[in-house]
Amino acid sequence: MEQTDYYKRNFRAFVWHAVFLALTKNFVDINTVIPTMLIKAGGTSFHLGILTAIMVGGTGFMQIFFASFLTHKERTKKYLLIGINLRVGALLILGYLLSIAGGLEGEYVIGFILVLMTVFSFSGSFAGISYNDVLGKSISINSRKSFFIVKQTLASTAVLASALLARKILSIYVYPVNYSILFILAGGLLLAGTAGFWAVKEKAAVISGSLNRKERFKLFGSSLRQDKNLRNYLYTVNTSSLGIAVIPFLIALAREKFGLTGHSIGNYLLLQVGGMIFANILFKFLAKGQRYKGILAIHIISGALLPVLALLLQNNQNLFLILFPLSGLVLASREIAVPGILLEISTNENRAVYTGISGAGSISTIIFPILAGGLITAIGFSPVFIAASIIIILSFIFSSKIDCSRFKEEIS
Repeated sequence: MEQTDYYKRNFRAFVWHAVFLALTKNFVDINTVIPTMLIKAGGTSFHLGILTAIMVGGTGFMQIFFASFLTHKERTKKYLLIGINLRVGALLILGYLLSIAGGLEGEYVIGFILVLMTVFSFSGSFAGISYNDVLGKSISINSRKSFFIVKQTLASTAVLASALLARKILSIYVYPVNYSILFILAGGLLLAGTAGFWAVKEKAAVISGSLNRKERFKLFGSSLRQDKNLRNYLYTVNTSSLGIAVIPFLIALAREKFGLTGHSIGNYLLLQVGGMIFANILFKFLAKGQRYKGILAIHIISGALLPVLALLLQNNQNLFLILFPLSGLVLASREIAVPGILLEISTNENRAVYTGISGAGSISTIIFPILAGGLITAIGFSPVFIAASIIIILSFIFSSKIDCSRFKEEIS
Protein backbone atom coordinates (compact mmCIF):
# COMPACT_ATOMS: atom_id res chain seq x y z
CA MET A 1 0.00 0.00 0.00
CA GLU A 2 1.37 3.41 -1.02
CA GLN A 3 2.00 5.90 1.76
CA THR A 4 -0.74 8.26 0.51
CA ASP A 5 -3.33 5.45 0.49
CA TYR A 6 -2.12 4.36 3.92
CA TYR A 7 -2.76 7.79 5.45
CA LYS A 8 -6.10 8.24 3.67
CA ARG A 9 -7.35 4.89 4.94
CA ASN A 10 -6.36 5.74 8.50
CA PHE A 11 -7.84 9.24 8.22
CA ARG A 12 -11.25 7.80 7.30
CA ALA A 13 -10.99 5.14 10.00
CA PHE A 14 -10.37 7.65 12.80
CA VAL A 15 -13.15 9.95 11.57
CA TRP A 16 -15.53 6.95 11.52
CA HIS A 17 -14.72 6.20 15.16
CA ALA A 18 -15.00 9.86 16.19
CA VAL A 19 -18.55 10.12 14.83
CA PHE A 20 -19.77 6.98 16.61
CA LEU A 21 -18.01 7.98 19.83
CA ALA A 22 -19.79 11.36 19.70
CA LEU A 23 -23.13 9.61 19.17
CA THR A 24 -22.42 7.46 22.23
CA LYS A 25 -21.27 10.25 24.54
CA ASN A 26 -24.60 11.65 25.73
CA PHE A 27 -26.15 8.24 26.28
CA VAL A 28 -23.61 7.69 29.08
CA ASP A 29 -23.00 11.27 30.18
CA ILE A 30 -21.11 11.17 33.48
CA ASN A 31 -22.57 14.45 34.74
CA THR A 32 -26.29 13.87 34.20
CA VAL A 33 -27.36 10.46 32.90
CA ILE A 34 -25.19 8.16 35.01
CA PRO A 35 -25.62 10.06 38.32
CA THR A 36 -29.40 10.06 37.82
CA MET A 37 -29.39 6.35 37.05
CA LEU A 38 -27.50 5.69 40.29
CA ILE A 39 -29.93 7.83 42.30
CA LYS A 40 -32.94 6.11 40.68
CA ALA A 41 -31.45 2.77 41.72
CA GLY A 42 -31.48 3.96 45.35
CA GLY A 43 -27.98 5.44 45.55
CA THR A 44 -27.17 8.09 48.16
CA SER A 45 -24.89 11.13 47.96
CA PHE A 46 -22.09 8.91 49.29
CA HIS A 47 -22.58 6.43 46.43
CA LEU A 48 -22.63 9.36 44.01
CA GLY A 49 -19.34 10.57 45.48
CA ILE A 50 -17.72 7.18 44.90
CA LEU A 51 -19.01 7.05 41.33
CA THR A 52 -17.77 10.57 40.60
CA ALA A 53 -14.37 9.80 42.10
CA ILE A 54 -14.08 6.79 39.80
CA MET A 55 -15.33 8.36 36.59
CA VAL A 56 -13.99 11.91 36.93
CA GLY A 57 -10.79 11.51 38.96
CA GLY A 58 -9.88 7.84 38.71
CA THR A 59 -9.63 7.77 34.93
CA GLY A 60 -7.05 10.54 34.89
CA PHE A 61 -5.05 9.18 37.81
CA MET A 62 -4.79 5.73 36.23
CA GLN A 63 -2.96 7.29 33.27
CA ILE A 64 0.20 7.27 35.38
CA PHE A 65 0.14 3.47 35.60
CA PHE A 66 -1.14 2.84 32.08
CA ALA A 67 1.47 5.21 30.61
CA SER A 68 4.25 3.36 32.43
CA PHE A 69 3.01 0.10 30.90
CA LEU A 70 2.48 1.35 27.35
CA THR A 71 5.67 3.42 27.06
CA HIS A 72 8.30 1.84 24.75
CA LYS A 73 5.80 -0.42 22.95
CA GLU A 74 6.43 -0.78 19.22
CA ARG A 75 2.72 -1.29 18.50
CA THR A 76 -0.25 -0.30 20.68
CA LYS A 77 -3.25 -0.96 18.42
CA LYS A 78 -4.03 -4.26 20.15
CA TYR A 79 -4.15 -2.48 23.52
CA LEU A 80 -6.45 0.13 22.02
CA LEU A 81 -8.83 -2.60 20.85
CA ILE A 82 -8.70 -4.34 24.24
CA GLY A 83 -9.64 -1.11 26.01
CA ILE A 84 -12.47 -0.25 23.60
CA ASN A 85 -13.95 -3.75 23.68
CA LEU A 86 -13.93 -3.74 27.49
CA ARG A 87 -15.92 -0.50 27.35
CA VAL A 88 -18.39 -2.02 24.91
CA GLY A 89 -18.81 -5.09 27.11
CA ALA A 90 -19.38 -3.00 30.25
CA LEU A 91 -22.10 -0.95 28.52
CA LEU A 92 -23.94 -3.95 27.06
CA ILE A 93 -23.83 -5.91 30.32
CA LEU A 94 -25.11 -2.94 32.32
CA GLY A 95 -27.84 -2.36 29.73
CA TYR A 96 -28.97 -5.96 30.13
CA LEU A 97 -28.84 -5.84 33.95
CA LEU A 98 -30.94 -2.68 33.96
CA SER A 99 -33.54 -4.43 31.81
CA ILE A 100 -34.06 -6.93 34.66
CA ALA A 101 -33.38 -4.47 37.50
CA GLY A 102 -37.01 -4.65 38.62
CA GLY A 103 -36.37 -8.17 39.93
CA LEU A 104 -33.10 -7.31 41.71
CA GLU A 105 -32.41 -5.84 45.12
CA GLY A 106 -31.39 -2.17 45.02
CA GLU A 107 -28.02 -2.91 46.68
CA TYR A 108 -27.12 -5.32 43.89
CA VAL A 109 -28.06 -2.81 41.18
CA ILE A 110 -25.93 -0.11 42.85
CA GLY A 111 -23.02 -2.55 43.12
CA PHE A 112 -23.32 -3.54 39.45
CA ILE A 113 -23.37 0.12 38.41
CA LEU A 114 -20.24 0.96 40.42
CA VAL A 115 -18.28 -2.09 39.22
CA LEU A 116 -19.22 -1.82 35.55
CA MET A 117 -18.68 1.95 35.45
CA THR A 118 -15.22 1.35 36.94
CA VAL A 119 -14.44 -1.06 34.10
CA PHE A 120 -15.89 1.37 31.57
CA SER A 121 -13.89 4.34 32.90
CA PHE A 122 -10.53 2.68 33.49
CA SER A 123 -10.58 0.82 30.16
CA GLY A 124 -11.31 4.17 28.50
CA SER A 125 -8.24 5.67 30.17
CA PHE A 126 -6.17 2.70 29.01
CA ALA A 127 -7.49 2.98 25.45
CA GLY A 128 -6.95 6.74 25.41
CA ILE A 129 -3.18 6.46 25.77
CA SER A 130 -3.01 3.89 22.98
CA TYR A 131 -5.33 6.04 20.86
CA ASN A 132 -2.97 9.02 20.97
CA ASP A 133 0.00 6.83 20.11
CA VAL A 134 -1.73 5.12 17.16
CA LEU A 135 -3.16 8.43 15.93
CA GLY A 136 0.27 10.05 15.89
CA LYS A 137 1.69 7.22 13.76
CA SER A 138 -1.31 6.79 11.46
CA ILE A 139 -2.15 10.27 10.18
CA SER A 140 0.43 12.40 8.39
CA ILE A 141 1.56 15.65 10.00
CA ASN A 142 0.19 17.65 7.06
CA SER A 143 -3.26 16.08 7.50
CA ARG A 144 -3.63 16.44 11.27
CA LYS A 145 -5.14 19.92 11.24
CA SER A 146 -7.63 18.82 8.58
CA PHE A 147 -8.43 15.72 10.64
CA PHE A 148 -9.21 17.68 13.79
CA ILE A 149 -11.41 20.13 11.86
CA VAL A 150 -13.39 17.33 10.19
CA LYS A 151 -13.58 15.42 13.46
CA GLN A 152 -14.80 18.45 15.43
CA THR A 153 -17.39 19.40 12.81
CA LEU A 154 -18.92 15.94 12.49
CA ALA A 155 -18.64 15.21 16.22
CA SER A 156 -20.46 18.43 17.15
CA THR A 157 -23.38 17.48 14.93
CA ALA A 158 -23.40 13.92 16.30
CA VAL A 159 -23.26 15.13 19.93
CA LEU A 160 -26.26 17.41 19.42
CA ALA A 161 -28.22 14.64 17.67
CA SER A 162 -27.46 12.16 20.45
CA ALA A 163 -28.48 14.70 23.12
CA LEU A 164 -31.87 15.15 21.44
CA LEU A 165 -32.34 11.39 21.10
CA ALA A 166 -31.28 10.75 24.71
CA ARG A 167 -33.73 13.41 25.90
CA LYS A 168 -36.51 11.71 23.93
CA ILE A 169 -35.74 8.25 25.34
CA LEU A 170 -35.52 9.57 28.91
CA SER A 171 -38.87 11.35 28.50
CA ILE A 172 -40.83 8.53 26.84
CA TYR A 173 -39.72 5.60 29.00
CA VAL A 174 -39.38 5.25 32.77
CA TYR A 175 -36.60 3.82 34.94
CA PRO A 176 -35.04 1.30 34.43
CA VAL A 177 -36.21 0.76 30.83
CA ASN A 178 -35.00 4.17 29.60
CA TYR A 179 -31.48 3.67 30.95
CA SER A 180 -31.36 0.10 29.66
CA ILE A 181 -32.15 1.38 26.16
CA LEU A 182 -29.54 4.13 26.43
CA PHE A 183 -26.77 1.78 27.51
CA ILE A 184 -27.53 -0.91 24.94
CA LEU A 185 -27.63 1.75 22.21
CA ALA A 186 -24.35 3.19 23.51
CA GLY A 187 -22.69 -0.22 23.50
CA GLY A 188 -23.90 -0.97 19.97
CA LEU A 189 -22.78 2.40 18.60
CA LEU A 190 -19.37 2.16 20.26
CA LEU A 191 -18.98 -1.36 18.85
CA ALA A 192 -19.76 0.00 15.37
CA GLY A 193 -17.18 2.75 15.93
CA THR A 194 -14.58 0.11 16.81
CA ALA A 195 -14.70 -1.05 13.19
CA GLY A 196 -12.66 2.03 12.36
CA PHE A 197 -9.75 0.81 14.48
CA TRP A 198 -9.83 -2.63 12.91
CA ALA A 199 -9.30 -0.87 9.58
CA VAL A 200 -6.29 1.15 10.80
CA LYS A 201 -2.90 0.03 9.55
CA GLU A 202 -0.37 0.72 12.31
CA LYS A 203 3.32 1.26 11.71
CA ALA A 204 5.75 -0.05 14.28
CA ALA A 205 7.51 2.65 16.28
CA VAL A 206 11.30 2.73 16.44
CA ILE A 207 12.21 2.10 20.09
CA SER A 208 15.66 3.12 21.30
CA GLY A 209 16.71 1.62 24.61
CA SER A 210 14.36 0.30 27.26
CA LEU A 211 13.19 1.30 30.72
CA ASN A 212 11.68 -0.95 33.32
CA ARG A 213 8.66 0.25 35.29
CA LYS A 214 10.73 1.31 38.30
CA GLU A 215 12.97 3.46 36.10
CA ARG A 216 9.93 5.06 34.48
CA PHE A 217 8.48 6.07 37.84
CA LYS A 218 11.88 7.47 38.86
CA LEU A 219 11.75 9.57 35.71
CA PHE A 220 8.34 10.90 36.78
CA GLY A 221 9.69 11.79 40.21
CA SER A 222 12.79 13.58 38.94
CA SER A 223 10.67 15.66 36.54
CA LEU A 224 8.45 16.80 39.41
CA ARG A 225 11.41 17.75 41.57
CA GLN A 226 13.25 19.65 38.84
CA ASP A 227 10.40 21.56 37.19
CA LYS A 228 8.55 24.07 39.36
CA ASN A 229 6.39 24.90 36.37
CA LEU A 230 5.07 21.35 36.28
CA ARG A 231 4.31 21.45 40.01
CA ASN A 232 2.33 24.70 39.63
CA TYR A 233 0.44 23.10 36.75
CA LEU A 234 -0.54 20.13 38.94
CA TYR A 235 -1.54 22.40 41.85
CA THR A 236 -3.69 24.43 39.44
CA VAL A 237 -5.40 21.39 37.95
CA ASN A 238 -6.06 19.82 41.35
CA THR A 239 -7.73 22.94 42.74
CA SER A 240 -9.59 24.13 39.63
CA SER A 241 -10.91 20.66 38.78
CA LEU A 242 -13.31 20.74 41.71
CA GLY A 243 -15.53 22.69 39.30
CA ILE A 244 -16.18 19.53 37.29
CA ALA A 245 -16.34 17.34 40.42
CA VAL A 246 -19.27 19.45 41.68
CA ILE A 247 -21.40 18.96 38.54
CA PRO A 248 -22.83 15.48 39.37
CA PHE A 249 -23.89 16.78 42.79
CA LEU A 250 -26.14 19.31 41.03
CA ILE A 251 -28.28 16.30 40.15
CA ALA A 252 -28.44 15.26 43.81
CA LEU A 253 -29.46 18.80 44.77
CA ALA A 254 -32.10 18.87 42.03
CA ARG A 255 -33.48 15.54 43.24
CA GLU A 256 -33.78 16.90 46.79
CA LYS A 257 -35.41 20.19 45.77
CA PHE A 258 -37.52 19.38 42.70
CA GLY A 259 -37.48 15.63 42.16
CA LEU A 260 -36.09 13.98 39.04
CA THR A 261 -38.00 12.94 35.93
CA GLY A 262 -36.77 11.68 32.59
CA HIS A 263 -37.96 14.93 31.04
CA SER A 264 -35.98 17.11 33.47
CA ILE A 265 -32.80 15.05 33.07
CA GLY A 266 -33.16 15.27 29.30
CA ASN A 267 -33.40 19.05 29.59
CA TYR A 268 -30.33 19.22 31.85
CA LEU A 269 -28.35 17.15 29.37
CA LEU A 270 -29.44 19.19 26.35
CA LEU A 271 -28.63 22.49 28.08
CA GLN A 272 -25.20 21.22 29.10
CA VAL A 273 -24.43 20.14 25.53
CA GLY A 274 -25.65 23.50 24.24
CA GLY A 275 -23.32 25.27 26.65
CA MET A 276 -20.38 23.17 25.48
CA ILE A 277 -21.06 23.79 21.80
CA PHE A 278 -21.39 27.56 22.34
CA ALA A 279 -18.19 27.59 24.42
CA ASN A 280 -16.24 25.67 21.78
CA ILE A 281 -17.28 28.20 19.13
CA LEU A 282 -16.20 31.04 21.43
CA PHE A 283 -12.87 29.41 22.29
CA LYS A 284 -11.93 29.00 18.63
CA PHE A 285 -11.34 32.74 18.65
CA LEU A 286 -9.86 33.00 22.15
CA ALA A 287 -7.38 30.16 21.61
CA LYS A 288 -5.65 31.83 18.65
CA GLY A 289 -1.95 32.17 19.35
CA GLN A 290 -2.13 29.44 22.04
CA ARG A 291 -3.52 31.85 24.67
CA TYR A 292 -4.67 28.98 26.86
CA LYS A 293 -4.18 30.82 30.15
CA GLY A 294 -7.10 33.08 29.28
CA ILE A 295 -9.34 30.05 28.80
CA LEU A 296 -7.95 28.61 32.04
CA ALA A 297 -9.10 31.78 33.82
CA ILE A 298 -12.58 31.31 32.36
CA HIS A 299 -12.53 27.71 33.60
CA ILE A 300 -11.60 28.80 37.13
CA ILE A 301 -14.18 31.61 37.32
CA SER A 302 -17.05 29.56 35.88
CA GLY A 303 -16.14 26.60 38.08
CA ALA A 304 -16.14 28.77 41.21
CA LEU A 305 -19.49 30.35 40.26
CA LEU A 306 -21.22 27.02 39.68
CA PRO A 307 -21.60 25.82 43.32
CA VAL A 308 -22.44 29.36 44.55
CA LEU A 309 -25.17 29.83 41.94
CA ALA A 310 -26.51 26.36 42.74
CA LEU A 311 -27.11 27.47 46.33
CA LEU A 312 -28.65 30.79 45.26
CA LEU A 313 -31.00 29.22 42.70
CA GLN A 314 -31.88 26.00 44.54
CA ASN A 315 -35.43 27.14 45.32
CA ASN A 316 -36.36 28.13 41.77
CA GLN A 317 -36.65 25.23 39.36
CA ASN A 318 -36.69 27.41 36.24
CA LEU A 319 -33.64 29.47 37.20
CA PHE A 320 -31.84 26.29 38.28
CA LEU A 321 -31.68 25.38 34.58
CA ILE A 322 -29.08 28.16 34.12
CA LEU A 323 -26.54 25.98 35.89
CA PHE A 324 -26.34 23.43 33.09
CA PRO A 325 -25.20 25.69 30.23
CA LEU A 326 -22.68 27.04 32.76
CA SER A 327 -21.55 23.47 33.52
CA GLY A 328 -21.05 23.03 29.76
CA LEU A 329 -18.75 26.07 29.84
CA VAL A 330 -16.80 24.58 32.77
CA LEU A 331 -16.34 21.27 30.93
CA ALA A 332 -15.45 22.80 27.55
CA SER A 333 -12.94 25.26 29.02
CA ARG A 334 -11.18 22.47 30.90
CA GLU A 335 -10.95 20.25 27.81
CA ILE A 336 -9.08 23.03 26.00
CA ALA A 337 -7.11 24.79 28.73
CA VAL A 338 -5.68 21.88 30.72
CA PRO A 339 -4.10 19.92 27.81
CA GLY A 340 -3.22 23.21 26.08
CA ILE A 341 -1.20 24.44 29.07
CA LEU A 342 0.49 21.04 29.28
CA LEU A 343 1.65 21.40 25.68
CA GLU A 344 3.03 24.85 26.44
CA ILE A 345 5.09 23.85 29.47
CA SER A 346 6.51 20.66 27.97
CA THR A 347 8.97 19.94 25.16
CA ASN A 348 9.12 17.24 22.50
CA GLU A 349 11.65 15.40 24.66
CA ASN A 350 9.64 15.30 27.92
CA ARG A 351 6.03 15.52 26.67
CA ALA A 352 5.29 11.80 27.07
CA VAL A 353 6.60 11.86 30.65
CA TYR A 354 4.65 15.02 31.48
CA THR A 355 1.47 13.50 30.04
CA GLY A 356 1.83 10.52 32.35
CA ILE A 357 2.49 12.79 35.34
CA SER A 358 -0.58 14.91 34.46
CA GLY A 359 -2.70 12.06 35.82
CA ALA A 360 -1.66 13.25 39.27
CA GLY A 361 -3.82 16.29 38.56
CA SER A 362 -6.83 14.06 39.18
CA ILE A 363 -6.08 13.34 42.85
CA SER A 364 -8.46 16.05 44.09
CA THR A 365 -11.28 14.75 41.89
CA ILE A 366 -10.88 11.38 43.57
CA ILE A 367 -10.75 12.66 47.15
CA PHE A 368 -13.28 15.51 46.93
CA PRO A 369 -16.32 13.57 45.62
CA ILE A 370 -15.95 10.88 48.30
CA LEU A 371 -15.61 13.47 51.07
CA ALA A 372 -18.40 15.60 49.59
CA GLY A 373 -20.75 12.63 49.34
CA GLY A 374 -20.36 11.88 53.04
CA LEU A 375 -20.35 15.51 54.19
CA ILE A 376 -23.49 16.43 52.22
CA THR A 377 -25.36 13.67 53.99
CA ALA A 378 -24.09 14.91 57.37
CA ILE A 379 -24.10 18.71 57.10
CA GLY A 380 -25.86 19.57 53.85
CA PHE A 381 -24.96 21.09 50.49
CA SER A 382 -24.17 24.67 51.55
CA PRO A 383 -20.89 24.16 53.50
CA VAL A 384 -19.55 21.72 50.91
CA PHE A 385 -20.39 23.90 47.91
CA ILE A 386 -19.00 27.06 49.53
CA ALA A 387 -15.75 25.26 50.44
CA ALA A 388 -15.45 23.97 46.87
CA SER A 389 -15.87 27.48 45.46
CA ILE A 390 -13.17 28.89 47.75
CA ILE A 391 -10.71 26.13 46.80
CA ILE A 392 -11.35 26.70 43.10
CA ILE A 393 -10.65 30.44 43.43
CA LEU A 394 -7.35 29.61 45.17
CA SER A 395 -6.16 27.99 41.94
CA PHE A 396 -5.46 31.50 40.62
CA ILE A 397 -2.50 31.59 43.04
CA PHE A 398 -0.87 28.67 41.23
CA SER A 399 -2.03 29.43 37.67
CA SER A 400 -0.45 32.90 37.84
CA LYS A 401 2.94 31.23 38.45
CA ILE A 402 2.80 29.01 35.37
CA ASP A 403 5.45 30.23 32.93
CA CYS A 404 4.82 29.49 29.26
CA SER A 405 7.97 31.23 27.99
CA ARG A 406 9.50 27.84 27.09
CA PHE A 407 6.79 27.35 24.50
CA LYS A 408 7.23 30.88 23.15
CA GLU A 409 10.95 30.26 22.73
CA GLU A 410 10.28 27.05 20.78
CA ILE A 411 8.04 28.78 18.22
CA SER A 412 10.09 31.99 17.91
